[in-house]
Amino acid sequence: MRLASIDIGTNTILMLIADVKSDGTISVIEDQHIIARLGKGVDKHGVIQQETFHRVHNILAKLKNISDTDNVQQLTACGTSALRDAANRQEFIAFIKERLSIDIQILSGQEEAELTYLGTISEYLSNSRSDKYAVLDIGGGSTELVEGNGMNIASAVSIDIGSVRLTERILKKSPPDNSAIEDALQFVHEHLQFVPVLSPAAKLVGVAGTLTTLAALDLRLTEFDRNLINRHSLTLEIIENIFQELRPLTLEQLRSYPQIHHSRADIILAGIIILKEIMRKLNSSAITVSERGLRYGILLDKARKFINAL
Repeated sequence: MRLASIDIGTNTILMLIADVKSDGTISVIEDQHIIARLGKGVDKHGVIQQETFHRVHNILAKLKNISDTDNVQQLTACGTSALRDAANRQEFIAFIKERLSIDIQILSGQEEAELTYLGTISEYLSNSRSDKYAVLDIGGGSTELVEGNGMNIASAVSIDIGSVRLTERILKKSPPDNSAIEDALQFVHEHLQFVPVLSPAAKLVGVAGTLTTLAALDLRLTEFDRNLINRHSLTLEIIENIFQELRPLTLEQLRSYPQIHHSRADIILAGIIILKEIMRKLNSSAITVSERGLRYGILLDKARKFINAL
């Protein structure tokens, strides 16, 4: 069965298309990433902007065309933090449904965390189904941290800090001044009181754009290569050094880096601040980068239900 999942995030929209076999294995057909900035202005105004309706519609129309061309039998689309927060979320969902016949399900923070964990650790389960993992997902509007033993989730938390939210609220210019950095740190620390201490044996794995961008920077890649980025290890020292390198740069200078997407340059510092402060709170000296995440979890969850129905 050919399935597709669309992760409609605050900053990025991702689509995965894969063939699912009866034994649960998947073969990836398409893996699309597009920065859409759905959450632009949501933290400040509480609604999705009208121009965003049309920008996101055009992106979803492109992805649906790819899905149709690839003969996908079932497409599942899920929204996260921006859609949870937006007062006009139902208007947006109806807008997309009417024009593209795509039903968007809004995930709770708990659901997002659990599906992200499922999708991220799926590539590790062939080694051992009982190892301990902790999955960190720094999104545009929220951050999720989930710990588990193999497929069994032990704890999950979703907190309202994300790279877009932190940038729009505090880090409003590039480079930010020292007082803005201090305010950002204080804001992050206020939210970290809800983050549990990890088991010492847990392998920390990170997903999403902040992590993949840092991996590309550390590897000095001139072109994005997910095979090199996936499973790349970043130490806290490396992350701090990259932060200090980028901190004094203007937006134009940040965009000159081939590893930093043009539309991510304004939020990369916020993402790094969240990452390094969470790692300090967790007493973690290193994190492994994963190219998987929520879109894999959504698809694998649907695949599991399909297999159980056979």
